[in-house]
Amino acid sequence: MPVSPAHADATTPRLHVQRLTKRFGALVANDAVSLTVMPGELHCLLGENGAGKSTLSSCLYGLYRPDEGDIYVDGREMRFASPADAIAAGIGMVHQHFVLVPTFTVLENIIVGTGSGWRLPAAEARRKVEAICQRLSLSLDLDAEVGDLSVGQQQWVEIVKALYLGARLLILDEPTAVLTPQESALLFASLRKMLADGLSVILISHKMNEVLQADRVTVLRRGRVVGSVRTADSSRHELTTMMVGRALSIVDAGERSHGGGTILSVKNVSLRDARGVSLLRDVSLDFRAGEIVGLAGIAGNGQRELFEAICGLRPIDAGEITLDGQRLDSCNPHEIYRMGVGHVPEDRFKDGLVPDFSIAENLVLGDHREKPWRHGLTLDVGRLRQAANEAIKNFSIACNGAEAVVRRLSGGNAQKVILARELARASRVLLCNQPTRGLDVGVIEYVHRQILEKRDAGAAILLASEELEDLIAFCDRIAVIFRGEIMAVLPGRQADIAEIGRLMAGGTDARAADKGMSN
Repeated sequence: MPVSPAHADATTPRLHVQRLTKRFGALVANDAVSLTVMPGELHCLLGENGAGKSTLSSCLYGLYRPDEGDIYVDGREMRFASPADAIAAGIGMVHQHFVLVPTFTVLENIIVGTGSGWRLPAAEARRKVEAICQRLSLSLDLDAEVGDLSVGQQQWVEIVKALYLGARLLILDEPTAVLTPQESALLFASLRKMLADGLSVILISHKMNEVLQADRVTVLRRGRVVGSVRTADSSRHELTTMMVGRALSIVDAGERSHGGGTILSVKNVSLRDARGVSLLRDVSLDFRAGEIVGLAGIAGNGQRELFEAICGLRPIDAGEITLDGQRLDSCNPHEIYRMGVGHVPEDRFKDGLVPDFSIAENLVLGDHREKPWRHGLTLDVGRLRQAANEAIKNFSIACNGAEAVVRRLSGGNAQKVILARELARASRVLLCNQPTRGLDVGVIEYVHRQILEKRDAGAAILLASEELEDLIAFCDRIAVIFRGEIMAVLPGRQADIAEIGRLMAGGTDARAADKGMSN
C-alpha cells in the first residue's frame, strides 16, 4: 500500500488546487476552481452533467493542461505534461471505461510499461501485488486473462495497478456504475482500509447513498465551486439543491396499478450471435397496460439484445414476441414503431441518433415519411422547427436552436433529443434502456414524470436502469437478468436491493420466486 513521503504529514494537504481554470475556446469548463483534499480523506466531487468534474480530474491526471491556477501535491507545486507526470507524483485514476488489454493476464496488465527495456519485473511485481491484495482481503487470480474476468474484477485490476504504481491520491470516476450492490459495498469497505493507510480518494459519483459516505463534498455548477462541506454537517436535500441551484420535488410513483391486459408478450425467446454464443436463454415476460417492468442486471448480460429483439432490430432463434396479439417476427423496425412502440437505446450516438443531422431532423427519424412532417415531396421545415423548439424547451436541451447539429451536443443533451422523440411515439409500449444515464438531476426528475405519465395513459413500459433505487421506486415488477437468462421476477416496492444484487451475480432466488410471476 502507498505510504506518504517523509516531507508530508497529516496537516499537509495531499492535494491543493488553487484557482484552476481550463478553457476550450469560448467555453470555460473550469472557472477558478479551488479544492483541498487531506491525507486519508474520501472527498467527493458532485455536480450535474457538464459541471466540470471530468475536466478537473483530467487536469489533475495530466490529460489536460490548465490555462491558469496551481496544483500542489503533498505541499509541492506540480506541472503535469502527461499522465506519466501525474503518476510519478503519486496520482492514480480509474476511468469509468477501463483501459485494459483483454488478452493480457491480470499481472501483465498491472506491470505493463513499468519495466526497463523489454524486461518486466514479474517476480518482484507478483510479490508486491499479492501484498496489496492481501491487505485489501481481495481475491484476484493474477494469471487469469482480463478478458475472462467480470466487470467488477476488471475494476479491481485498475485499482490495484494504481496502488502498485504508488498512488497516494486515487481518482475514481463513477466506480460503481457497473457493480452489483454487494460489489459496491465491498469496494467502499476496501476504500476505508486504503484511507486508513493514508491514501486519499477523490470520488466522482451521482449516487447520493455513495456521496454521503464521503468525508467532504465539493459541489461544482457550471464550472465553478458553489460549496465545499463536511458530509456529516450536510444532507441529501442540501447537496442536491447546491448541485442544481434549486430545490427538487420528490417524484412519487403513486399507487401501484395491478396492470391491465397484456399488450406485449415475450415467450421462450432465445438468440445467439454469429459465433453461436447464447445471448438470450428462454426469456419469457409479459408487459401489461399501465405497468412498469424493471430490468436489473450488470451491463452486458442481455439487456441490449432483449430490447433489440422486441424492436425487430435483432432476429430471434426461438420463441415468439407478440404486440396486441400480433406476431412481430416478420415485422421490420419501422413497422413496429408505427404500432406505437418507443425505444430509448443504450448507445445514444450509435443507435439512437444520426450525429450529423440537426435536432429537428433527429426528432422525426422513423416518422419523416409520414404526412404531418411532409410538405409535398419535402419535409415541412416550419412544422419541424416548431416541434423541435417545443422539445428543446420541455427537455431543457442546451443548444443553439433547432438546427444545431446533434454531434455537437453533450451526451446528456443528445439523450434528451432521443427521449423527446420516443416518448411522443410510445402510445402502446415504451422501451427504456438506461434513459437517465448522463442526465442532470433536474432533467431526471422530468423524465421520471414523463415515464409515469405514459404508464398512467395505459402504456406498457420496460425500464432497464443501473439505479436500483429507481427500479424499486417506480416499477411494479423487477426482472433480474444474468447471462441472458431471467433469474427471477420480483415485486417492485417489496424488492430487496441485496437480493437483486445476488441475482445479478448469478445467484438463485433465496425465496424460490416462481418464474411464473412473469406471466
